[in-house]
Amino acid sequence: MSQSPGEPEPLAEGTLISHLLELRERLLRALIAIFIVFVPLVFFSNDLFTLVARPLIEKLPEGTSLIATSVVAPFMTPLKLALIAAIFVAMPYVLYQVWGFVAPGLYRREKRFALPLFASSVVLFYIGVAFAYFIVFPLMFGFLTTTTPEGVLMMTDISSYLDFTLLLFFAFGIAFEVPIAVVLLASTGLVKVETLQKNRGYVLLGIFVVAAFLTPPDAISQSFMAVPMYILYELGILFARYLARNRPTEAATQETAESGE
Repeated sequence: MSQSPGEPEPLAEGTLISHLLELRERLLRALIAIFIVFVPLVFFSNDLFTLVARPLIEKLPEGTSLIATSVVAPFMTPLKLALIAAIFVAMPYVLYQVWGFVAPGLYRREKRFALPLFASSVVLFYIGVAFAYFIVFPLMFGFLTTTTPEGVLMMTDISSYLDFTLLLFFAFGIAFEVPIAVVLLASTGLVKVETLQKNRGYVLLGIFVVAAFLTPPDAISQSFMAVPMYILYELGILFARYLARNRPTEAATQETAESGE
């Protein structure tokens, strides 16, 4: 059946609508998952905030504590933390919905490459957050509490503390994504592996500059961000080199399979 030049393509329109409907459905699933996790966390929001504030509370001088400078802060701050924690816990399922929407448009070889990166990026982000909480925070707050000027009583506002810790959680989570960025740059051909190896000195300098902006002005927290970032950068180079060596073999195998078909 012939189609007039001005007539729209029903197949393309139907495909677009089906994609939009699938996107809406997956977004609703992700929001429902976050809400399901958020509801029980609301009842433990105060305990959750105490857990997050423990690294600072343990380092505060005797007789001091966290304070709330706003009337609604004792209620809204733990509630905000519960929402962030719900997103954090439900993130694997949310990313699974994203992958389910994107995966059908990828080739088989692209799926084999993207799925491990997708999963490892989530794991590395969680490791970065755990590294900040268990290692960086105790050392950093121990240093900051000892530098308080004489006559100044350190009593931190709970809202300011939550914003500060969430910023550092996010910063360390992103910092631990360095291997993923290195592998993507090398695999897409934007940067050669040899270039990444030659520019180690500039990368190390840039890492310390980034750490200086993202962390408090003390050498301990800056070093605890910069050193793992550089180690992960070297690991990213190793993985990129490994993938570059195996790429010709995979391409030859795929060509053989296609010719056999």
